[in-house]
Amino acid sequence: MDLFLITFPVSGAQTWFFLPPLLAFSLSFFTSMAGVSGAFLLLPFQMSYLGFVSPAVSSTNFLYNVIGTPGGVARFIREQRMVWPLANCFIGGALPGILLGYYLRIRYLPDPKAFKFFVGLVLLGIGLRLLKGINKTDGRKKTPAAFTVTDMRASLKRVSYSFQGEEVSFSVPLLVGLSFGIGVIGGIYGVSGGVILAPICVSLLAIPIHTVAGAVLFANFATSVAGVLFYTLIPINGQTAPPDWLLGTLFGVGGLAGMYLGARCQKHLPERLIKAGLGGIILLVAGRYILQFFR
Repeated sequence: MDLFLITFPVSGAQTWFFLPPLLAFSLSFFTSMAGVSGAFLLLPFQMSYLGFVSPAVSSTNFLYNVIGTPGGVARFIREQRMVWPLANCFIGGALPGILLGYYLRIRYLPDPKAFKFFVGLVLLGIGLRLLKGINKTDGRKKTPAAFTVTDMRASLKRVSYSFQGEEVSFSVPLLVGLSFGIGVIGGIYGVSGGVILAPICVSLLAIPIHTVAGAVLFANFATSVAGVLFYTLIPINGQTAPPDWLLGTLFGVGGLAGMYLGARCQKHLPERLIKAGLGGIILLVAGRYILQFFR
C-alpha cells in the first residue's frame, strides 16, 4: 500500500491518494440530499486523521465546495427544482458574513483546540435541530408527476412558489439576515454556512427540503469561491491561508460525482430518513470535539 501513499504539500498530511476522493464521494452522496455538501464532515477528518489544523484547512474545505457542488447544482437545475430567488438571498447575506468570519478565524481562532470546540458547538446545534424536525417533514404528499417548482413570484419583500400542490412563501429580508449570521459562522468553519442554513430553512421557515437543497448547494458554490479568494489573497496579521490545492482538488473530484448522484436520488428517499442519518453523524462528531476541549 506504500505505493499509493502521497504527502500533500501545504498541509504536510500523508495518506493514500484514493482515500480523499473516496471519502468525499461517500459523504457528499448522502449529505447533498439535504442540500449539504459534506464539507462539515471533511473538516473533522482533516483535523483529526490527517493532522491538518492550520487555518488553511478552512480554505481547503472551500476549495472542495468549489469543485464538488456544480455536480449537484446541475442535477437540480435539470429537474426544475432550483429556486433562484432563494439562492440569491443566501448569497446576498452570506458573502459579507463569510468575509467577517475569515477575519475572526485568522485573528482569534488559530489554535486548533479552541477551533475544534467552536466546531463542536456549531455541529451540536445543527444536529439537534435536524433531529427535532424529523417528525414534521413527511406530512407532505409526494406526487412524482408534480416534482417541480412552478408559479414563481419574487419581490424585494417576499418570494413564493408552488411545489407538489402546496404554496411556499418566505420573507426576503429575514432570510438575508439569517444568511449573514450563518455566513459568519461558515466563514470561520470553512463550509460556507449551507450546513446550518438548510435545516433552518426547513424547520423554521417551513420550506420543503426538496426545493431548499439545490439553492443551498448553488449558494455553497458561490460563497466558497469567495471564501477561497478571501483566504488566499487577503492577509490578516501579515499572513494568508491558501488551501492545500492538491488535497482540496482530490476531495472536490469525489464530491462532484457524489453530489450529482445524491441530487439524482434525493426524491426517491423519505426526508425523515435523510435527516435521521445526517443528524446522528453530526451529533457524534460534535460530542467528540466538545469533549476534547476539556481534556
